[in-house]
Amino acid sequence: MLNTKDAQPEEPKLDKMEEEGLCGRHNAEHVKEEEAEVMDKMEEVREKEPVSVQIEDELMEENEKRHLNVVFIGHVDAGKSTTGGQILFLSGQVDDRTIQKYEKEAKDKSRESWYMAYIMDTNEEERVKGKTVEVGRAHFETETTRFTILDAPGHKSYVPNMISGASQADVGVLVISARKGEFETGYERGGQTREHVQLAKTLGVSKLLVVVNKMDEPTVNWSKARYDEIEGKMIPFLRSSGYNVKKDVLFLPISGLVGSNMKTRIDKSVCPWWDGPCLFEALDAVEVPPRDPRGPFRLPIIDKFKDMGTVVMGKIESGSVRDGDALLVMPNKSQVKVIAVYCDENKVRVAGPGENVRIRLSGVEEEDILSGFVLSSIARPVPAVSEFVAQLQILELLDNAIFTAGYKAVLHIHSVVEECEIVELLHQIDPKTKKPIKRKVLFVKNGAVVVCRIQVNNLICIEKFTEFAQLGRFTLRTEGKTVAVGKVTDLPALASSSTA
Repeated sequence: MLNTKDAQPEEPKLDKMEEEGLCGRHNAEHVKEEEAEVMDKMEEVREKEPVSVQIEDELMEENEKRHLNVVFIGHVDAGKSTTGGQILFLSGQVDDRTIQKYEKEAKDKSRESWYMAYIMDTNEEERVKGKTVEVGRAHFETETTRFTILDAPGHKSYVPNMISGASQADVGVLVISARKGEFETGYERGGQTREHVQLAKTLGVSKLLVVVNKMDEPTVNWSKARYDEIEGKMIPFLRSSGYNVKKDVLFLPISGLVGSNMKTRIDKSVCPWWDGPCLFEALDAVEVPPRDPRGPFRLPIIDKFKDMGTVVMGKIESGSVRDGDALLVMPNKSQVKVIAVYCDENKVRVAGPGENVRIRLSGVEEEDILSGFVLSSIARPVPAVSEFVAQLQILELLDNAIFTAGYKAVLHIHSVVEECEIVELLHQIDPKTKKPIKRKVLFVKNGAVVVCRIQVNNLICIEKFTEFAQLGRFTLRTEGKTVAVGKVTDLPALASSSTA
């Protein structure tokens, strides 16, 4: 870290030198030597300047294009991996020979239409089953934007993995299958289309592109009636999930398998009724959320491994990082030094908020870091708590369950997955007035909004939602189902002092 002495203004040194020069040092060469010395010192100080002073210039130098994280969500088999694979192919990230190899592989498995998905689904289990399990990652660029694609699993068994993908995203692409029966299956109660939308909103995915896929399918054949039917059913549901449909949601028809209406607008001879943008245009038009490169550094760790030191992976939620920075791994307060920073596989000098990075650290062993830990600035470390107050909205409890003190669930907050218990219901919120209801509440049912105290067994790193939304919003899940979404409203007074 920078010593405050190093950051003292340089002018006094020059003034002092001038005074000494005026006090009888008439030797011009001597003065020149001193000037050179002072210039060297100024250069040294400039090199040691805090990141916040130089950071914006360096970030601009490092990356002229803006950066967005896009997560592909939706029901199993809607075509998320195929659409992601097609994007990479169309943007020149995958060559024809690789595609031919994947086509042959898919044919050998009697799954001809899966070959595009193989670009995103790289492990054998995913290819055999045709199901994404892990969150696939890839990068592509348009003329104005660098994108990181996060391909989330659609199957209900892998929702925790989907949560980890969505918590890193700025914009969601909700893929819906237009094929007869497939949209209905995904949309009905228990279908992943509904759960994914609710989770995406809770996890901070504020902009949504709803792509109606498989429009080229023989039963659909680019039918406007089918497209309108899907849009008509989805709009009320998106509204009820908290999306402003006019401002934050855009619908568009595509075919992920053949690439129609993706990089270029679809031909009128194929789809005469569509006048809107293609997928690449729609992604380019998404506004980058405001981010603070000067804020306190926060990087929730989603993965770690050994590679010439300890390497951690995650998305920078606030602040900036560069080689040589001293940081803290919270909650275990390990002081670490940054040896190298990698963005999209490339080594960079500095990385700012919103970037998905890998950071090589010294001063900590890989086995001492867990997913959910947060890499944090030393000056303003992230609070570490085992109890907090939160406002919860109950979505749908399991059959016959009531939500009361003693209720246990699994808490998902940024990259933390931790068992938790509701210790006390403080008060219920009136949905109409948004004000607390005075009477004491002992239990609540589906649809209720309640403020309660939640306890976890291990220390977790979280922030108040009002101060740091990305580290303050969470979901509660039980037996593979999302039962509530919430935001952290208060932390115990000890939290901040215990981290100091």
